[in-house]
Amino acid sequence: MIVDLAQGEPEERTLLSQRIRNALTDEIARGDLPAGMQLDEQELADRFGASRTPVREALSQLAVSGLVEMRPRRGVVVTRLTAERIMDMFEAMAEIEAMCVRLATFRMTPLERSRLMHLHEESLDMVERGDVDAYDAFNREFHEHLYRATHNSFMAEQAAATRQRLNAFRRTQLRQGDRMARSREEHDTVMAAIAEGDGDNAARRMRAHMLNAATALERYIVEHLGAFQVGAD
Repeated sequence: MIVDLAQGEPEERTLLSQRIRNALTDEIARGDLPAGMQLDEQELADRFGASRTPVREALSQLAVSGLVEMRPRRGVVVTRLTAERIMDMFEAMAEIEAMCVRLATFRMTPLERSRLMHLHEESLDMVERGDVDAYDAFNREFHEHLYRATHNSFMAEQAAATRQRLNAFRRTQLRQGDRMARSREEHDTVMAAIAEGDGDNAARRMRAHMLNAATALERYIVEHLGAFQVGAD
C-alpha cells in the first residue's frame, strides 16, 4: 500500500523523507547500492510504500551530501567517491568546528549553555539504547547549536553548509565499533572546557573529536570496500 503524503502533513512527509534518506545512506555506505548505480524514484517509492514526493526530497538531500548525483538523461546515480576526498572534507570540518566552539565558548549566553548541556545529557540514553538514528539527529542539533552560539552568522552559515556535505558520513562513522559511546565521551570533554570558559582547550578537543570521527569512518570504509571505491580516482 502506497502512503501518499504529497498533500499530507508537512511534518509526516518530512519524517518519511528522513527515514528514506537514512536507509539509502546506510545502503550506500555498506556498498549495497554501488557507485554508478541508477536510482529510480518510482521503484524507491514502491519499495518504501510512499509517494514520489518524499523519495524526491530524500534524493535531493543525498545530492547535497554528495552521495548521489542528478545527471541529465540518467536521472539519479550513486556517486563515485574516494576515501581521500572524504578525509580531506573531515579535516576541513575539524578546523571549522574548532573555530566555532572557541568563539561559542566566549559568546554563548547562559540560556544557550544550559540548552547545550541539556542536549548532551539527553544523549546518554540514546547511546545506552544503541539508537543510531536518535543519536545522529541529536549530534546534528548539538553541533548546529554550537554554530549559532558563535553569534557570527557568516561563520554559522559556512559551518552548516560544510556539515551538510558531511552529514551522511558523520552518520556512517557512528556504526564503527563503539564509536557512538566514544563520540559522547568526546562531547563530554568539550563541554568541560566550555564550562571552564577555556575556548582554546574546547577548540583542541573539538578538533580531536572530528579527527577521531574521520578515523572511525576510514576504518568503516576499509571494512566495506565496495562503498566508496577506496583509493580510486
